[in-house]
Amino acid sequence: MIDVEIGPRLLAARRKAGFTVRSLAAEIGVSAALISQIETGRTQPSVTTLYALVERLGVSLDWLIGLTPAGRVAGEPLADAPVVRRADAHPVLQIANGVRWELVSSSAEGAAEAVLVTYEPGAASSPDGERSAHVGIESAYLIEGTLTIQLDDEQFEVRTGDSLVFDSQRPHRYINESAATVRGVWITTGASHLP
Repeated sequence: MIDVEIGPRLLAARRKAGFTVRSLAAEIGVSAALISQIETGRTQPSVTTLYALVERLGVSLDWLIGLTPAGRVAGEPLADAPVVRRADAHPVLQIANGVRWELVSSSAEGAAEAVLVTYEPGAASSPDGERSAHVGIESAYLIEGTLTIQLDDEQFEVRTGDSLVFDSQRPHRYINESAATVRGVWITTGASHLP
């Protein structure tokens, strides 16, 4: 697996968009210190903060982790893109609070991504209770564990073998309230965004 460093790309995107650290922080409702720590790699953003950053900066998560719209590693010619991507070549994004995304496949034109998502015990997509919303349809199949999803004003418990699907523009938050690790495969379609 290839650990992805997002700080330098976020820094470049912020500068290109013309934001200062303080102005970007104010735009997305976080501290300037947090933006600085993310850009220098001293901390990782929560899922909610990550979505807010890419949305405000006008970049995709694919770009952020170094993939082109066709799911290839940047600079890799389409003709040379592998049919099989070995386990040690999957881009991995460690997110704050014990959340991990491993991109296992991405379709041509970035129409769909499959991501192995891991939530450690106590992990949440947003530690402060914020819910994220983004373009696309979010589908998931839980491989192991029990995960709580807060969706609009409802709450659901998703267990091993259960699946879910909803419009990602609905505000949502995932929480692992158990003492066991949760793993599942998320497939997001309709946007170049990972779950």
